[in-house]
Amino acid sequence: MASIEEVVQAVLASAKYAQIDPALAAEIAAQELAKGARAKDAIKQVKRRLHQSVAAYWDGRSDFAAWRATLDAASDAASLRATLLSVMQAHHSTCERLPMLDEFYHTIFDGLGPIRSVLDLGCGLNPLALPWMKLPKDAAYFACDVDREQMDFLAWWLEKSGRRGRAFVWNLLDGAPHLDCLQEHDFDAEMQNCGDAESSPQLPEPIDVALLLKIVPCLEQLDKHIGERLLDGVAASVLIVSFPAHSLGGRRKGMVEHYTARMDALLEGRGWAVERFVFASELVFRLRRNEEVSHES
Repeated sequence: MASIEEVVQAVLASAKYAQIDPALAAEIAAQELAKGARAKDAIKQVKRRLHQSVAAYWDGRSDFAAWRATLDAASDAASLRATLLSVMQAHHSTCERLPMLDEFYHTIFDGLGPIRSVLDLGCGLNPLALPWMKLPKDAAYFACDVDREQMDFLAWWLEKSGRRGRAFVWNLLDGAPHLDCLQEHDFDAEMQNCGDAESSPQLPEPIDVALLLKIVPCLEQLDKHIGERLLDGVAASVLIVSFPAHSLGGRRKGMVEHYTARMDALLEGRGWAVERFVFASELVFRLRRNEEVSHES
């Protein structure tokens, strides 16, 4: 029987998965080995599941160095926005939102009052849409995903844009980041102080808005109970949870109905006040704690 470490090393040796968080690869490897899979089969299955949940959403190989250079070369706000739109096309989930960025963020943030902090879970390239979000200048933005090179790039982008916050690698199968380890100072040092992998990065205050944009279906391919765990574990006043209105191949039939039923099941007995918004490519639920809200558009 192969060890988890052997399977992870073989998976990460592939250029396609070299930057993936080893903790995520290890968790999937453990699941496959627990089924009695041989090393070769376990490696194959881990790669397959990583493709389905992560790699399939990228349009070829990412060139983060080139993206930094083109964003640095943007000479004004208009050219910067044009460059950001071009870069965001590389991630399918983010790309689908591009024709409606202004409408999307105006709608989901409307009526929430001043937003002091945002937590973007499984962010993809969504932090590049900050100019369209129109957040207060002092609002902090935290973003996490499982690709280390991607998160280095987004950390650079947050710094370049003058936005308080942090971009960091986090495996959501371990649960949502908690309010106990991440501060405005050095993240790596803080994580060392937090101890083992069961500790979660702290945000400096309770988060106003958490974004789970089209991430739940991806994660449920790895853990069918992750939706419930995230709804219960994200320490935010408002959750924005969305689902695709069509498949990556463009198929729409039954998608909105399917994910509406899935969200109804996730919300049962949880006491959130719910608003639903249907966009051309995305079904969005805005959840608030301890409020009575009834709206659908």
